[in-house]
Amino acid sequence: MRKSDKNFGSLKRKLNYHYRYFDRTKISPDPLEFPHRFTTEADIEISAFLSSNFAYGSIRQIINSLEIAHNHMGKSPYDFIINSNERDFHNLSTKLNHRFYNPNDVKALMLALQRVYKEDRSLRRLFFLYYFETDTNIKYGLSRFSQNLLETALHFSEPSHGLKFMFPDPVKGSSCKRMNLFLRWMVRKDDLDFGFWKEIDTSKLIIPVDTHVAQICKQLKLTKRKIADWKMAEEITENLKLFDSKDPVKYDFAICHIGIRKMEF
Repeated sequence: MRKSDKNFGSLKRKLNYHYRYFDRTKISPDPLEFPHRFTTEADIEISAFLSSNFAYGSIRQIINSLEIAHNHMGKSPYDFIINSNERDFHNLSTKLNHRFYNPNDVKALMLALQRVYKEDRSLRRLFFLYYFETDTNIKYGLSRFSQNLLETALHFSEPSHGLKFMFPDPVKGSSCKRMNLFLRWMVRKDDLDFGFWKEIDTSKLIIPVDTHVAQICKQLKLTKRKIADWKMAEEITENLKLFDSKDPVKYDFAICHIGIRKMEF
């Protein structure tokens, strides 16, 4: 993709139109609707992390699993994580059967989050132990953040496919769709995203790539790659910078939901 391409101007207009179209009134169905139920940063951060972590599979299954989790956590996800014991986490985990995750995986995730919030006080503080402003993008900070969380979760469970899937590593090639989704919500600020993590420049974010995003971006010639991995995510992001160099990932929600809702681009 180059600015000199014949269809560049038309594509830019369409991208910006769809970005403006998908405002907060059009969130549902999307896991992002769950953190919007809360008002405090701690509740939103925990809800967002759990919501992004379960954001794979059919949208119906995602929403169903997150309804179960949030109904169990009640009015404050932060209070639930901080004040629950292992039995409380076990009771929640037995209610959740979400694709690759088994109850032990979910319980280990909850216990890992509890340790993080008791020792580091937030996921934000943990992430910034590993992120440096001089980094080209969030790749290496995300890698170390994710591996720290995996190591913490492994204190409470044997390694499993589901647990490893929860904490992917961009250095190993994963597109890290769910982690990048969480970071988009935390870093960007608009009608959809919360913008709490102001220390990260939005230009350092990488687009969350799943099958819907990959398919649409291939059609739009934003990527030539065939496999939805980290390199594809970087390539799409770099091409989106042609349309907004400071905030390329702002187009993610629209691109994703055009695919999910089978809309015409």
